[in-house]
Order: sequence, then C-alpha cells, then structure tokens
Amino acid sequence: MYIPDSFAEQRPHEIKRIISENALATLITLGPNGLDANQIPLELMEFDGQTGKLLGHIARANPLWQEISSGSEVLAVFRAKDSYVSPNWYPSKQATHKVVPTWNYQVVNIRGKIEFFEDERRLRAIVGRLTRTNERKSEGKNAWRMADAPQDFMSERLQQIVGIEITISGVEAKSKLSQNRPEADRQAVANRLEDRGQAALSQAIRDA
Repeated sequence: MYIPDSFAEQRPHEIKRIISENALATLITLGPNGLDANQIPLELMEFDGQTGKLLGHIARANPLWQEISSGSEVLAVFRAKDSYVSPNWYPSKQATHKVVPTWNYQVVNIRGKIEFFEDERRLRAIVGRLTRTNERKSEGKNAWRMADAPQDFMSERLQQIVGIEITISGVEAKSKLSQNRPEADRQAVANRLEDRGQAALSQAIRDA
C-alpha cells in the first residue's frame, strides 16, 4: 500500500479502533484458482501495534479452507469510513483556486499466516467471544448469549463452521485525513462531513 509519510497511521490505539469499528474484513488469499476475496468478521487479539492475532470463522461450505492450507500467507483489509472531498469545502479556494478534489479515508492492511481448525471447544470459545463483543455493541444489556439457544442446536451449528486464526506478521495503516492541508481547510472538511452525518470520519480528522 502506498503511504506518504503524512498519512502513515502509527498509533496502536487508532489502528485498534479502526479494526474494532470495522470488523468485517476483506480477506485476500491466493489459491489454485488465483486471487480470492472473502468478507469475514475478524476480532483482534493480543495486539501491540505490530504483532497479535485475528480470530474468526467461515462456513464449512466455503471452499476457502480447502483451497489454501494452514500456514498460507493472507491479507486482511479493514476499511473505515470514507468520503469524497470537494475543493469547494476549502476556505483557501477563495484565495488561490489552487485546489483539486480528493478522497479522505482510513484503512488497515494486516498480513499474517492463517490456521484453520475444527475443534469444537476452540470453535465455541471463538464464537462466544465474537458474539459477546458484537452483541454488547448492538444490544447492550439485552445482548443475546450462546446459552440462550438450545445446546444441541448450537453444537449442530458449530459443526457447520471452520475456525480461523491469523498470526500477524505485518501491519500497514493509513489515515488520509487532510493532514496535508492548512488547518483552516482541515477544520472546514471536518465541519462539512459532520453536517453530512459523517461524525466518525469528522472526528478522526480532528484527532489526526
């Protein structure tokens, strides 16, 4: 990924936030039929800024786990909110007119080696963790729990999935948030995005 110095995202807490708030990753793999991309929710574990793990699962019917073997290198892409930026938003346009359109966005690319597994205890632990994380965000105190479903039903469902663990070997993160513009332009972009309901991207610009 091309990352100019001004857009390099090196804050571990911000990388974690991007992944946590945009957990549906695009998992890119190279198998016998060439490149493939699957959309898979993944949760970040034991992350220190450059190393850690990603956990998730896929349907057993998904041929991915048979097309590539455990130990294969994969790339997981997490995209945060993005927006087109018009030159009309910049106060500096009125002074020089030397402005062009652009696009603001945040993205994290994670490389690592994938492991597939079928052990029910391990699957149950991962599904439980993913469920707790996302149910709390969505439902709060009314969060659904695996224990709410009949045990035999859950065991049957677990047999229909395959677990994924990705050991992270490299992280590239980019926050392109108008850092190369004068402060007045940056604040104007943040204000315009907030007015358009893009609160998360607006706040990311203010925090960059």
